[in-house]
Amino acid sequence: MDIIRIIIAIFIPPLGVFLQEGLGKHFWINVILTILGYIPGIVHALWIIIKR
Repeated sequence: MDIIRIIIAIFIPPLGVFLQEGLGKHFWINVILTILGYIPGIVHALWIIIKR
């Protein structure tokens, strides 16, 4: 399942974080990072998914 989340996180970073954490603070941080720059959103999403 982590492989699917990682692939989703590369294309839609907030969705990858949502699938891992739900609608918590990490989701909203990722939305902001993705709006500010796509690459920081991807890095944050991958970090959240790989952390667990």
